[in-house]
Amino acid sequence: MAATARHPVTLFGAGILAAIAGAWIVLTNWPAPTPVPLPPAAVAPTARELPAKQLAAFIEFLRVDAATQGISRSTFDAAFAGLAADPEVIELASSQPEYVKTAAEYLTLLVSDARLDTGREKLRDTAAVLAAVEAKFGVDRHVVLAIWGIESNFGAGMGVRSILRSLVTLAAFDTRRPEFWRNELLAALRMLQAGEAKPTDLVGSWAGAMGHTQFMPTTYGKHAVDFDQDGRRDIWNSIPDALGSTANYLKVSGWTTGAPWGFEVRLPDGFDYGLSNPATTNTWNQWQSLGVKLAQPPRVSAADTLGGLELLLPAGAKGPAFLVGDNFRAILKYNNSISYALAVGHLADRLAGGSAFNRPWPAGDRSLGKAERDEVQRRLTMLGFDTGGVDGVIGNGTKAAIRLFQKTRALPPDGHADLALLERLRQEGR
Repeated sequence: MAATARHPVTLFGAGILAAIAGAWIVLTNWPAPTPVPLPPAAVAPTARELPAKQLAAFIEFLRVDAATQGISRSTFDAAFAGLAADPEVIELASSQPEYVKTAAEYLTLLVSDARLDTGREKLRDTAAVLAAVEAKFGVDRHVVLAIWGIESNFGAGMGVRSILRSLVTLAAFDTRRPEFWRNELLAALRMLQAGEAKPTDLVGSWAGAMGHTQFMPTTYGKHAVDFDQDGRRDIWNSIPDALGSTANYLKVSGWTTGAPWGFEVRLPDGFDYGLSNPATTNTWNQWQSLGVKLAQPPRVSAADTLGGLELLLPAGAKGPAFLVGDNFRAILKYNNSISYALAVGHLADRLAGGSAFNRPWPAGDRSLGKAERDEVQRRLTMLGFDTGGVDGVIGNGTKAAIRLFQKTRALPPDGHADLALLERLRQEGR
């Protein structure tokens, strides 16, 4: 996000601000924030116990930041009039399905027969719009359609929560990403100030995503388009605007026209699974020279010179393998989850007439809970494999540590954190 312009505060306003800041510091023992005295999120209390005073104090600090961005007092007051915190969004923030389900569970849920049936109907019903969107932005119509299907089930589930209530709750009480939520909240206020929406229009998901394809407020501000040319960027009621905006976002995120998002492959016996890391990318020809073969022909042909292909093993060495390229990474800009991007790509392929994956997912595989992921990182660290800290996030650093551990134990170094890995680590820690 571009840096926010800051404007001088009047002497009178500064005096009031200092008083509020002082009171906050006394109550919380936190240092005064700078440059605009907006307090960091407090430690989130248990759900159903979000204190109204803390929310009110946060809103008053936010008022100052909003004013520096041109948000009028009347707009600000209308946005938060009678607004109370929503405890449920704090619970939902820690249980997103793309992070608590395995890739197999997530894809089974989202690439279902029912969704495929509805998607095929929408492919016919919106053929003219999809063709026009594809022609203008160069983004595969089936991928745009798949995002619509996954984000809101083709408009059937756009969300009914006040995104202002959701975002102010998250900004005030979610300790993990308070700055992210605050920026989204300020973007929603800018939408109100610009007359692009009324507070009653701003409804959507618990996370503040809106419309047919669930744009966050900052994404709306930067990338929403008036595709039907009626004078308004209406992602709630205009399917052309929603689909055009989605294609525009993918285009600016690096979408390459005519290239596949990725495709399933078969790996040879004795393959070096250590090559499944983000630092290793090859052309299709180079992967072929290592014995990698197509599991089935990709819907969009992979040119022999196609480069930047990364090997992806979402279920480890026992599950399906994929080569993914820049278009997969463009989908990740929409939602930075491997499972999400795989679901979009696979749903797009199925809607275009493709078949299910060639290799089945491992039976009995389950995702690790937060405490178990913490334990994996803690035990790896105790054994001398640096994960970069214990935070329960199996990111690139932890996967690299897992690969090193697996390699030293003559295990396939796929970097996959599952129950079998945790049990092995427990055995070594006895």
